Amino acid sequence: MISKMKKYTFLVFHRDYDTFLTQLRDLGVVHITEKAAGLIEDNEELQAALQHEDELRHLLAQGAPDQLVQERTAVEERIAAAQEAAKQAAVWGDFDAERIQSLKEAGYTLRFFACSSKAFEEGWGIKVNEIGGKAYFVAVSEYSENSDYSELPVTEIPAPEKSEKQWLQEMEHLNGLLAAANARIEAWQKANLEDIKAQLVEARQQIDWQRVQLSTDKLADGALCLIEGFCPKDKEPALNEMLDSAQVYYEAEEPTKEDNTPIELKNNFYTRLFEPITRLYSLPNYAEIDPTPFFAPFFMLFFGLCLGDGGYGLVVLLAGIAVILKVPKLKEWGWLGVFMGITTMIVGILTGMFFGINLEEVAVLAPVKQYFITETNATVHFMGGAYHPMMVFAILIGIFQILFAMGFKVVKITLRDGFKYAAYDCAWLVALVTLIVWFALSGSLSPVGLYTIYGILGLCALFIMFYSNPDRKILLLNIGGGLWGTYNMVSGLLGDVLSYIRLFALGLAGGILGNVFNALALQAGGALPGWIGWLPTLLILVFGHTLNFALCLISSVVHPMRLTFVEFYKNAGFEGGGKEYKPFKK
Repeated sequence: MISKMKKYTFLVFHRDYDTFLTQLRDLGVVHITEKAAGLIEDNEELQAALQHEDELRHLLAQGAPDQLVQERTAVEERIAAAQEAAKQAAVWGDFDAERIQSLKEAGYTLRFFACSSKAFEEGWGIKVNEIGGKAYFVAVSEYSENSDYSELPVTEIPAPEKSEKQWLQEMEHLNGLLAAANARIEAWQKANLEDIKAQLVEARQQIDWQRVQLSTDKLADGALCLIEGFCPKDKEPALNEMLDSAQVYYEAEEPTKEDNTPIELKNNFYTRLFEPITRLYSLPNYAEIDPTPFFAPFFMLFFGLCLGDGGYGLVVLLAGIAVILKVPKLKEWGWLGVFMGITTMIVGILTGMFFGINLEEVAVLAPVKQYFITETNATVHFMGGAYHPMMVFAILIGIFQILFAMGFKVVKITLRDGFKYAAYDCAWLVALVTLIVWFALSGSLSPVGLYTIYGILGLCALFIMFYSNPDRKILLLNIGGGLWGTYNMVSGLLGDVLSYIRLFALGLAGGILGNVFNALALQAGGALPGWIGWLPTLLILVFGHTLNFALCLISSVVHPMRLTFVEFYKNAGFEGGGKEYKPFKK
């Protein structure tokens, strides 16, 4: 839910203003209304403070001054280059680079070549090594170009500067330099890091102070300072007590639609876990209803349907528990993983899938296999076709969420603007629900029930065609709006419902791919003796299920977000654009 706010206007004598701001900051409950961005961001003093803050953040991010970091980076690059050079020199064995130079000075040069082992001929040069189907050989020639290798199936390689042994010796020296560079950085961090953090806090507070100062209006030739802000209603008593004790003149009033009222989300433990998902898109504005509690259960269910494997759900559950126990700062993300993992485990067990194993085929589970929700046990026959039960469930849950979102929109508009502005959306909601009831009971409706449905649909049609906008006074405009709205509703609704089929498709694809990796692992292990066959089986299982789990996890996050931000938000009439509540505080 969105915390209710009160809008405050403060009028303070200029000599008392700094003291008042200090008290206001110490209390830390008022979100100050800033002026237009240009009036604040163009201030040179503030720009200098922001630049100083960026410099401190950059310093903390890299953990040392640029000079020390550059020194370490240069040594690391030299080590990487030496490693590559050692790898290239290794094929030539142990040689003396000075002897090669002395031969060159005597009028001879060594040319280094590589070719296919099968293509190599003894007359081309001295074969030094043979690795991976390639022969490496050296040709000795005078400076006069009397040996032409351009027409041979060989590749000339630049002469190595040093042997592998020499490169490894240089790497030892470079590793010593790297250790020294790291030691200098660690020493700097011990001496300066805490001070830099304190400077950053002070810089942030100074920036906030300057922003508040720049958002203050000077009245009566600068004698009075006027500033506006917002305070949550549950924190009003503490603020009023401070203002009364400081003898500050203030006014408190309800925010209007024109006020850009800040948003503070205040939810219970479960719903709060999904607030980061809400923030990814946009905070609701103050005139809306917080959608987080209403999409949270759907999102959790959609995640479970997309991942769809009880074993993968167990992994997510254990990972969530580990985060809760080991990383306190990410505890809420850990709890989110726990809820998602439990949901996935339930879906996976109900649909008979555990680490790609089809539980229907497990002999020990034969007494309960009829309870799994699979195509074998619960094929849905509908309109002359047979469908997988989970596909039907995905469509039904999609229809339910869309209707729920439309009801959410009706309630929101009614609370904000009055029912007459929600009548059009309410008519569509009632019409769709009535059509679904009619379709479901088409073979058992009495004449009275049938005429009742006709009457409800006719009344809804009147609202849809003639009351699409209550502010329009011209009938033809409302009829045109009704026709256009009907086209958008029919075309959009079909696409929205079909989007939910992917909940079934993604879960099915992950289960099939997991089953394929299981079969490959057993096939690979079965082709080898028992004492070694377990190794390829284990490798394929670990690699295959890790890859499949990663792919399924991505789709299990992305697609529920899409259904939330597109289908649910669109049908719920979500507007967004809310600005987060950030009180002026230390």
